[in-house]
Amino acid sequence: MTRLQHLEYAIARLFLALFRALTPTRASNLAGAIGRTIGPLIPTSRIADANLTAALPGLDAPSRRAIIAQVWDNLARNAGEFPHLAALRATAAGPGFTITGAEHAIELAKRGGPAIILTAHCGNWEILPAALRTLGLRFAFFYRAAANPAVDQLIIDLRAAAMGEPVTMFAKGAKGARGAYAHLARGGLLCMLVDQKLNDGIPVPLFGIEAMTTPSLAVFARKFRCPILPVHVERLGPARLHLIIEPIAHAAITDDKPADIAATTLWMNQTIERWVRAQPGQWLWLHRRWPKNPSTPLAKSPVTD
Repeated sequence: MTRLQHLEYAIARLFLALFRALTPTRASNLAGAIGRTIGPLIPTSRIADANLTAALPGLDAPSRRAIIAQVWDNLARNAGEFPHLAALRATAAGPGFTITGAEHAIELAKRGGPAIILTAHCGNWEILPAALRTLGLRFAFFYRAAANPAVDQLIIDLRAAAMGEPVTMFAKGAKGARGAYAHLARGGLLCMLVDQKLNDGIPVPLFGIEAMTTPSLAVFARKFRCPILPVHVERLGPARLHLIIEPIAHAAITDDKPADIAATTLWMNQTIERWVRAQPGQWLWLHRRWPKNPSTPLAKSPVTD
């Protein structure tokens, strides 16, 4: 590793040690306070403001600023809660999580794979592997590897600790896609966060604006004719999370493969849009999801305000 990478690793270890020493609630609250204070001052917030202006044009500037502060608060809380993931359990109150729609996950667990879990960067999405494991679902997922290999291994170890066992993860890219394909072919479950921009994806409306979107979920689901389980997380408070599991869905399958992929990917974006509209301050608006100068919406989104 380079000297800079060693420094990054030391800082990451220090951060984890500091927040691990706190209770989950205090760790979440401290991180949230830092995030909502400093985050809106970071230039990346201008991307979030542009995204909100394009996607939710009815919002005025103060409303956009409030949502951006909530985004940073949530993202920072996720980081503060990360060392405590292994301690979070299904609880009636306090640190932990609740689940709505558990019967859909249990149904999928009984059916077995191959199957796909559709999710997005909502609430604290890091709780998903451990929470769904309590319902009988063990799955692999795509992830964006940290540039620093030592920091990346630190993150992998924390996820494994939360699960109580090693977690199968596929780094984004061609090699990871091949690994995910093989995983599904073996009857595995694959969790996919599919709400970020993919430059070589396909143009599909999101909030009524054309957005380059990954078709991989639709391609996999059609190829393996496997069920899709939509799941997202809402934050209820500090280290207090709620999983919402929706009924099992299926990809469009006809004789027209391109049309099927487009239809399933549109449904996917509509599902994510519905989640985001319900809790706009808990989605990752900081990512440049649309072009810098988005064109006039192609068509009104099926999901309305």
